[in-house]
Amino acid sequence: MHPKLFAALQYLTPQHALSRAAGWLAETRIKWVKDPFTRWFVDKYDVDMSEAEQSDCTAYDTFNDFFTRALKPGVRPLVEGDSTLACPADGAVSQQGEIHNGRIFQAKGHDYSLLELVGGDPGLAAQFTGGSFATIYLSPRDYHRVHMPVSGTLRRMIHVPGQLFSVNDVTTETVPRLFARNERVVCVFDTAAGPMAMILVGAMIVASIETVWAGLVTPHKRRVRSTSYGDNSPIRLEKGAEMGRFKLGSTVIMLFGADRVRWLESLGAESPVKMGQHFGDIQPAEHRESAD
Repeated sequence: MHPKLFAALQYLTPQHALSRAAGWLAETRIKWVKDPFTRWFVDKYDVDMSEAEQSDCTAYDTFNDFFTRALKPGVRPLVEGDSTLACPADGAVSQQGEIHNGRIFQAKGHDYSLLELVGGDPGLAAQFTGGSFATIYLSPRDYHRVHMPVSGTLRRMIHVPGQLFSVNDVTTETVPRLFARNERVVCVFDTAAGPMAMILVGAMIVASIETVWAGLVTPHKRRVRSTSYGDNSPIRLEKGAEMGRFKLGSTVIMLFGADRVRWLESLGAESPVKMGQHFGDIQPAEHRESAD
């Protein structure tokens, strides 16, 4: 199908109704429905079940349980060092770089607003102005839990309702402002590299997004919801710890402030990545002070 036609059809598709239907299929426990579909999915997308803690794809109670499967201990080594950043998810780098003039690069000919991405809060957007971003796309065959690239204390979670366009390469190259239009969950942490935002972006037929501290976040009512987390009961997650998961997959966007981190030069658009691998480094304090 021609890319522009594929994108145009998504405007006409009842995205949320389709996602709800996919959610029913993903949660059904009817074995004669679940098992053939799961086996088809594994064959279609060449899913490597040898890495899974439970390697029998039909042993899971639901398709969602299979899709968000745990991995065997040790199959995703975590990069060592207090100043290193770990890749938060399996997938491929969609784009990464600097945030210029409050805009984030999406694909050739397209960018989008940092302010819009984080839910319209100017104070929050200001913390990442001139900073760095990295976008990681999780394909259907990938491991779909999202982990912390660095240790951090949760300060805020914002659910931003929106559309549910596909997030594959064809759509990101065609639909303007894609990641600032799709439903997303913005999680803001205090880290050794300053404020960090982990943004979990929904997509076509993504049944839900969950976090380890709040459980199911989406789908929900169609309004922006912001939850703050104080010092009385701090939620701290160590580097490499799970922070969320997608049920039917999508995209993760990392944001850091100006001169806080440096991505590995060996990683670029379309680079395949695995959770836990070396993704970048925290800039030394003296560099940040001189830059300020």
